Amino acid sequence: MTPDQLKQLLDSVKQGAVPVEEAVERLRDLPFQDVGCAQVDHHRELRQGMPEVIFGEGKKDEQIIDIMTAMAQNGSNVLVTRIDEDKAQRIQRTFVGALYHANARCLTLEQRPPKAKGKGTILVVSAGTSDLPVAAEVLVTARFLGNETDHIYDVGVAGIHRLLARREELASASVIIVVAGMEGALPSVVGGLVDKPVIAVPTSIGYGAAFGGIAALLGMLNSCAAGITVVNIDNGFGAACAASLINRV
Repeated sequence: MTPDQLKQLLDSVKQGAVPVEEAVERLRDLPFQDVGCAQVDHHRELRQGMPEVIFGEGKKDEQIIDIMTAMAQNGSNVLVTRIDEDKAQRIQRTFVGALYHANARCLTLEQRPPKAKGKGTILVVSAGTSDLPVAAEVLVTARFLGNETDHIYDVGVAGIHRLLARREELASASVIIVVAGMEGALPSVVGGLVDKPVIAVPTSIGYGAAFGGIAALLGMLNSCAAGITVVNIDNGFGAACAASLINRV
């Protein structure tokens, strides 16, 4: 339940349009609902300003369907992350309105248009084409959370002139999320060019000594550009959530 839905319900009770007993019934599953395989947190958007999101990796089809059903019946939009296409197609047989975002490996079910909450634009900057799946997860999540987004792709440090040609877009963003693998140098460069919050996302892309993203993670943590925040390897979702909260201030 969103804050707007709760306000609408309480206002309806105040005006006599909804009986108190009906309102109590609608609120019965707050703050959470036990669906057997999970305890669905319907109260999260009221507490945190962001709804519960389903992490699809490792969950069975029927478990995801049970959780989505509980969320949909409560009037919530639904985002499932880390879900492969075969699993998504099976779930879409139950939720025909669900949309699969192949590049992002995400599934969304929107029962209402996401309410615009961001004050400005979240700009996603990705180093290489191989980093696009993580960048796509950022974009899907940020838009799901009510933000305007833009994306600059393939501007890694091997051809830094490509990034410098986009200075105007960098300057106009409210929050910048930089997605990079290999040595993870791009956030340092971006951080040295702008006066915006920069969130760095290391990806698991790279040859052997990249150690599945650890090299990029350590490089970003040791950035000489002040004020850069770093999330976990491949965690586009986490970066989008942090940027969303910043973009509301």
